[in-house]
Parts: sequence; C-alpha cells; structure tokens
Amino acid sequence: MPDDIARWLTEHAHPLGTLTPGTPAEDLKPLGAALRGTRIVGLGESTHGTAEFFRLKHRIVEFLVREEGFTTLAMEASQSAGHALDAYVRHGTGDPERLVAQLGFWTWRTREVVDLVEWLRAHNRHLPEESRVRFVGTDPQRCADSVEAVAAFLRRTAPERAGDVHALEVLARARPASLPDPERALMRHAEEVARLVADRREQSGPGDGADAALEHARVLIRAADLVTRPFDPSAGEESVFAARDRYMAEAVTRLVDDAPKARVMVWAHNGHIAKGTYGEQVPALGSRLRERYGDAYYALALFFGKGSFLARRGDGLQGPPIPHRIGTGIRSLEARLADAVRGDYYADLRTGTAPWLHTPQMQRSFGANVPRFAYRFHTAPLVPAQDYDGLAFVARSTCSRLLPGTET
Repeated sequence: MPDDIARWLTEHAHPLGTLTPGTPAEDLKPLGAALRGTRIVGLGESTHGTAEFFRLKHRIVEFLVREEGFTTLAMEASQSAGHALDAYVRHGTGDPERLVAQLGFWTWRTREVVDLVEWLRAHNRHLPEESRVRFVGTDPQRCADSVEAVAAFLRRTAPERAGDVHALEVLARARPASLPDPERALMRHAEEVARLVADRREQSGPGDGADAALEHARVLIRAADLVTRPFDPSAGEESVFAARDRYMAEAVTRLVDDAPKARVMVWAHNGHIAKGTYGEQVPALGSRLRERYGDAYYALALFFGKGSFLARRGDGLQGPPIPHRIGTGIRSLEARLADAVRGDYYADLRTGTAPWLHTPQMQRSFGANVPRFAYRFHTAPLVPAQDYDGLAFVARSTCSRLLPGTET
C-alpha cells in the first residue's frame, strides 16, 4: 500500500512552493482547475491549533477570492458574533482583534485568523458593496450578540415584553448538551420570543433593525435546541452532534441558495467538511452539502506530518491551550503521505483510480481539546476518495499564535 501511494502521488501531487499569504499563487492553479464548476469548497484541518493550516488557508482564500470569484467565507464559528465581524470585513466597523476574540472559541483567537480578517477588509475596502466578500459564522453556539440584539429590539418595539429575553441569557455561553431537557422548555421559549419578534417586525416593517433582530432570534432557537439535547453520541440523526452539523450545513445552504452567483468557502475541521460521517456515524456538514449539491461541493482536507499544535488538555473547559507534540508515526495515512512525497503539496483525489484511494485508512484527528496522554494515538477511520475530494499536506506543524489573554 505505501508503494501504491507513492506511485500515485509522484504523478498527481502538486508541490506548494510556500505557505505564506500574499505570495504568487501559480502553485495553487491546479486547485483552481479542480474547483471549476463548484459552488462550495470545504477547507478542513486535522487540528484547530496549527499555524501552517491557518496560513495556507489564508493563502487559499486570497487565491479563491481573487482568481476564482469566491464570494463568502463561512467559518465554524459563532453565527451570532459573525454578524459584527462581517460588518468589519465589509465596512470597517469595529476592532478586528476584539471581534475575532468574540467568535466563541479559543481556536480562532490567533494572530493568523486576525491576519486573514484584515486581508479581507483590505480587499473589500475600495470595492462596490455588491462585490465585497462576506464573513459568516455557521455555528449556533455562543450567541451573546443575539441575546442582546433581540433584547434591544424588544425594548424598542415591545418594552412590556423585553423581559422575555432574560431566560435566554444562558445561551450566551452554554455549550451543546449542557442543559439536557426532554421537554425542551428553553427551546419553546426561544420560539415564542422569535414569534414575538416576527410579529413586531410585521407591524413595524423590515427597517429599524427588524430583519437583523429576527435572524438573531432564529439563531437563539437553534442554540436552545443544541443546549437542551442530551449528550448521546449514539443517537444518530437525533444526536446533538448531528444537529450541530445540520445547522451548519443549513447556514451554508442559505448562502448558496439565496444568491445564485455565490461561491462559498467553508472553514471547519476535517471531520465536519468530510463527505461521510464522523464519530459514531454522525452525518457530517460536508455529507449534507454533497447530498444537496453533488459535485458542486468539494471537500479539501488538510493533514500534517509531524510537529506541534495547540489544544486544551483533557475535557476541561477552562485553562489555556498548550502545545502538544507528535511525530510522523508509522500507522496513519499521514505517515504514508510524508514518506511518499517530501515537503508540502496538494493533490486532487478526484483524478485516478488507485486502490489506496478506496481502501480504509486511519487519519489523525485533534479537536479543541485532546486527551491528556493518549492524544498521540487518536485516529479516525477514512476512505480517502469517499471522504474527501482533495488533500493538502503540510510536512511540519507549529502552534498557532494566540492573541493576548486567550484562555477560554
């Protein structure tokens, strides 16, 4: 099998001359050719704490926006806080570091993500409104901005009902499955508040922030759904994990279906952008996009050979992310990719029919948290061509650079 991989990659791998944003993009032309005819590209990552992944994705975003006409960056980040960051990207409103820090997860509070956001702003600065690239969060979690937006709207349009939002304040920080409730009382309350917002919008018209308030109210419904579902990975389509990926897929679907010319870049973990399932057979975000859009969705996984990455230790929600180190190893797909071709490269898995592309393998997969000692053995199954359409391989990983004060 390793020889099979080496032979195929010798013919199909395209070396990446650099991972540095702002450099000439000739080496990304093969990726652009592979994306002709697509509407959506998933930009994956096997860790949430690798600087090289973030820099390469920044470089890919630059290329796709400038050369291929992509219009929107959709990120595995707070839908609620994404609105304010979009206002910065399109109109220069606010401070980019503060807005990135509010995206809900420590993983994005890095210098690399701020650099990308500042590039998006610089790109948009002198463009007409209709040509500016958008930023959208896809994850209903961490919705403090939505709580405040809905409360402010009701204080203005229905002051006698403004207190109805108080019960939803827990959604500002509550995590999925943290408040399991078979009766779904919190979700029903969020639906009632959304109906109230919709009613006031109907009476006052869509201006005066009514449209934005209604969208924020709908975010609260989705967040309440995730918070009150039980933590049961084996529940299939009813699990909190499946619901989260379904909501993220619906966010991308709205972007594509509401704008016929939209082309969307989806930034998320490899597990989410995959075309199949992850964990205990949870249908991934990418599987839903492939089911709806067929080959117009392209899943690009990012892997690395060896090095270090940031992650929290254990299952705790507090404490700073710390460096974790790992060698190339011998059993994972990444070990074989490292042995087959030296350096950094991209390969389109839609070309060729080599057996290894359709043979079960094991990939390394690290989230925002990793087990205290056993993370080095943490792998997940995959069949390369069934789960992904392309791969980018980075030979060495180093830790992403956290913004000051990033501890949660």
